[in-house]
Amino acid sequence: MELEFEKDILELEGKIEELKKFSEEQELDLTDQVEKLQKQHDNELRKLYKNLSSWEKIFVARHPDRPYTLDYLENIATDFVELHGDRVFGDDPAIVGGLCKIDGKKIMVIGNQKGRTTEEKIYRNFGMANPEGYRKALRLYKMAERFNIPILCLIDTPGAYPGLEAEERGQGEAIARNLMVMSGIKVPIVAVVIGEGGSGGALGLSVADRIFMLENSVYSVISPEGCAAILYKDVSKAPETAENLKISAQSLYKLGIIDGIIEEPLGGAHRDPKCASLNLKSVILSSFSELEKLSVEQLLENRYNKFREIGSFIESEN
Repeated sequence: MELEFEKDILELEGKIEELKKFSEEQELDLTDQVEKLQKQHDNELRKLYKNLSSWEKIFVARHPDRPYTLDYLENIATDFVELHGDRVFGDDPAIVGGLCKIDGKKIMVIGNQKGRTTEEKIYRNFGMANPEGYRKALRLYKMAERFNIPILCLIDTPGAYPGLEAEERGQGEAIARNLMVMSGIKVPIVAVVIGEGGSGGALGLSVADRIFMLENSVYSVISPEGCAAILYKDVSKAPETAENLKISAQSLYKLGIIDGIIEEPLGGAHRDPKCASLNLKSVILSSFSELEKLSVEQLLENRYNKFREIGSFIESEN
């Protein structure tokens, strides 16, 4: 997938590939020329991604080659055993979860899973969970608590599925119950927005002791397109709305909504998934190491205070 704002970068990449191919075919040593172009490419890419607008970040967060939950687990985890079903209605492939080890540490991981091919997208419902997905997550939260295993949530969804069947099966109640139960789970919880963190669909996995975002991910109460359609009756105002919503990791860190930003490889996680995975792994392990030093009472009190302080304001005397 080509991103419109990367047009100049893609042209440079094309030139580099052409030069390499020409060098091989003609058996010429063009190393210096290739390195010069590569350096120019990296500088331009660094400059571009340092100044991305919130609207542009959305396209990076939605990039079809961006690593998903199962990609990260493949890169950083071992012995992953996926657990299925909510024991009420059925299994929801839009949310995956199970036990794994990261550097030998047992972790219960739960995350949204999108698809890449048309068949996978339909199967995973584009990462939009039904109520049974949230109830599956709830079952795994409780299982982790029972066996004193920390919980990792990887968030990447446009939102909870808004279909009629989902509403009939209690979509709102399922998400609300997750919020309530997660607030009192007696093991450490770390949540990371790895792509899109959309609306209540993301919140159902986000009540955590530490909340992080990958550098080019987004986290919002509604998509900019949806917000523009509601407020302005004009989807073309989505870029402006994206800025006003403060959906970027940088904006949300300044507002105190998240605890930190995880650096991505130059040009986004989709360009180097393994590097992005290692950065994610480092933050996950260090966070659990800190949280596990706390007593259960202190852990729950800190979690409660964390969310009580979100949205604090200073009252003006005027």
